[in-house]
Amino acid sequence: MGMNIEQIYTGCLAEAAYYIESNGEAAIIDPLREVEPYLKKAVKDKAKIKYIFETHFHADFVSGHIDLAEKSGADIVYGPTAATSFKSHIAKDGEQFKVGDLTITTLHTPGHTPESTTYLLADKDGKAYCIFTGDTLFIGDVGRPDLAQQGSLTVEDMAGTLYDSLQNKILTLPDDVLVYPAHGAGSACGKNMSKETFDTLGHQKEVNYALKAKTKEQFIKEVTDGILPPPQYFAKNAAMNKEGYESFDDVYEKGLNPLSPDEFEATANHSGAVIVDTRDPQVFAKGFIPSSVNIGLNGQFAPWVGALITDLKQALLLIVEEGKEEEAITRLSRVGYDNTIGYLDGGIDAWKASGKDIDTITSISAEAFEDIVNENPDVNALDVRKPGEYEAEHLANTLTRPLDYINDWTKEIDTKQTYYIHCAGGYRSMIAASILKARGVDHVIDIAGGYGAIKSTGLKRTDFACPSKAMKS
Repeated sequence: MGMNIEQIYTGCLAEAAYYIESNGEAAIIDPLREVEPYLKKAVKDKAKIKYIFETHFHADFVSGHIDLAEKSGADIVYGPTAATSFKSHIAKDGEQFKVGDLTITTLHTPGHTPESTTYLLADKDGKAYCIFTGDTLFIGDVGRPDLAQQGSLTVEDMAGTLYDSLQNKILTLPDDVLVYPAHGAGSACGKNMSKETFDTLGHQKEVNYALKAKTKEQFIKEVTDGILPPPQYFAKNAAMNKEGYESFDDVYEKGLNPLSPDEFEATANHSGAVIVDTRDPQVFAKGFIPSSVNIGLNGQFAPWVGALITDLKQALLLIVEEGKEEEAITRLSRVGYDNTIGYLDGGIDAWKASGKDIDTITSISAEAFEDIVNENPDVNALDVRKPGEYEAEHLANTLTRPLDYINDWTKEIDTKQTYYIHCAGGYRSMIAASILKARGVDHVIDIAGGYGAIKSTGLKRTDFACPSKAMKS
């Protein structure tokens, strides 16, 4: 049919970029930071990348538009009202662009951000085929209206603007149009995201709570209810997208720096770098470099780095499983952490072989924890899941201490006491345990398998309270 549309989905960030090709011309929508995959696709299709369409200034990742424009010669397109410090085409509402036989029309849909834009793609016969909605409309949700308040505009004002955009620009389109958003479930950009990564507009009208709202007032109330503050790196990533950034090739070269144990130790000491150990939690627990923080590559690695390391320019040193150096550097740069300065050559085994200090964290089974609580109900047990997860159901004797806010609540921790820590499955609890350990709490004990494992014990739990449909992420 002379058109090829590919969704390129990145699970760790729950982000979707799109590759569109028709008749030897290509366009990319919302590219990620590392641009080689897009360039390779175009070469394979013998196509020239003509446009890079950005739906808005992304807050949750650094986009690859600048590097991609430089390497492909494509024009960067933003919607109305956007202002950039690099060369870009600011489209007018309703402006049309040709990609091969296809036509892409700019629909200005402010609300999530002032410049947010939806791109409507029509086939060669001019029939509306799909919309790339960015963070305006998700599957099962809409974008949060609190990321870009300007001047005197409140969250409620932005939500009202979003309502008008949806009603006037999107809901007027045919029901069989496909909706291709910039994010799926697991992103902090919405509260109620579906596991599906695309859908028809007609089906979304039936199931999406935000589209079913009867009035503007009801929409504003539902969409603004229970939004947690955005992760601290969001505003910084948005600024990088707007102002420009260091080329990915340079970031990569700086980070891909193998260090012997002696060099690694010396670098850590004089640079003030944070040591990030990216191995699996249970492997990490058995032996790690003192003061290193465990954030495993097998989980939502980049968003957790973003939530916990407050300075984007913070120097980072990595411990990785063999062959994972490139992946770690790439995933860090996607959220704007461009200052990886090296990794431990030969990994933790090289460190052990050199006879340097190793620290460990005790990890116990849920059953062992049950025995401890039965003997002493007053143990310090911390549940580091999100507030919404804790409210839904938790152990009667745990305190809620969300990992997201660990930099605030560690002040109340008594370094002499023993703390038992759990999350949902064991990924976040080891992050928390390693941070506490690095901050001088010697007695932290991880509960392996988290709440999932604890549920099969006889420990007293609160009754399950079904969270409202707008899950407070």
